[in-house]
Amino acid sequence: MRAVVQRVTEARVTVAGETVGSIEGPGLCVLVGVTHEDTPEKAAQLARKLWTLRILEGPPDSGGVEASCSDLAAPLLVISQFTLYGDARKGRRPTWNAAAPGPVAEPLVDEVVAQLRALGAKVETGRFGADMRVALVNDGPFTVLVEI
Repeated sequence: MRAVVQRVTEARVTVAGETVGSIEGPGLCVLVGVTHEDTPEKAAQLARKLWTLRILEGPPDSGGVEASCSDLAAPLLVISQFTLYGDARKGRRPTWNAAAPGPVAEPLVDEVVAQLRALGAKVETGRFGADMRVALVNDGPFTVLVEI
């Protein structure tokens, strides 16, 4: 699994003009891609990593980036993103061969969300397979790539 994790002050996803998920920060906007070898165990591992990843601002006396979502009860907006497994090394058009098909990917993205919620996270989501519009304010900016 691959995730692009962005520290945000706010984020939302809309489908056909309707807001389907939104958070107010500090929090994380997470784009999740699934490949063919991914499993529910990897989804659980990614959830634990996202919940405890220390990229949020800590208390003023902490000296900076010291806190995780679990420390601050910070929300997460999790959005499926098959294009994270796009390959544009050859030619001018990416291929999507490494991305898992919807029937494989959707339950694994749902498992990441379920595992986060089981850990106590407030999680909002996009809508799998929909034409989504994502708006966010990246705090920092601060963006990291996580691979499991």
